[in-house]
Amino acid sequence: MTALFDLRQVSVRFGQVQALQSVNLQVLPGHRLALVGANGSGKSTLLRVLNGLIAASSKCLQGQMTVDPDVRQAMLFQRPYMLRMSALSNVALGLWLKGTPWALAKTRALDALDRVGLLEQAVRPAKTLSMGQQQRLAFARALAQQPNVLLLDEPTSSMDPHAKREVEALMHDFASSKNEKPMTLIFASHNLGQVKRLATHVAYLEHGRLLAHLPVEDFFDAEKLHSTSPEADAFLKGEII
Repeated sequence: MTALFDLRQVSVRFGQVQALQSVNLQVLPGHRLALVGANGSGKSTLLRVLNGLIAASSKCLQGQMTVDPDVRQAMLFQRPYMLRMSALSNVALGLWLKGTPWALAKTRALDALDRVGLLEQAVRPAKTLSMGQQQRLAFARALAQQPNVLLLDEPTSSMDPHAKREVEALMHDFASSKNEKPMTLIFASHNLGQVKRLATHVAYLEHGRLLAHLPVEDFFDAEKLHSTSPEADAFLKGEII
């Protein structure tokens, strides 16, 4: 199976800060990859490299990254930015700017809002929605673009338990759609329970280095994890914060 992303010896430096160091990583279609590690370990930087927000031509990036030409990706951030317009227009505008006729953009936007349970909020100003609803709206914006790869940077970190469950349900639904090819999910998370529930694979980063990349069941197997990466095992035991 051809990898969607193939990183070889990828390093990123911002001034004196080594954000990523010699990362080798392959992500296969349909995988749900959780990025875990302490604050500052390189999770967000890795997501931005995968998304192309840190360009290969940038002086701060070294190494090689190959991206499958069929990849269509969208990225959700911890705090989604809402435009000062309705929920419907927040979704439709991005489609229109990419050349979709406005009438068709609105139809696709309404379909996306319906899928995330926000159809009744379509005409409501987006900035008046709750944090959980805003993140669901961000999901609708991504869904309307019809991606096959979804990148998420701590998508539930600032939410109450109810909102977290709603967003997790959307992540699971997107990744395991019965009507389409499964979406590839790559997400950063501090919530190890969430990782267990959603991930098929886990990558552990520490000080910009990728020290473990395992199937989720092996990552949470103490013996296998310790033999692969004592550092990841220490993190899982709470010895590294």
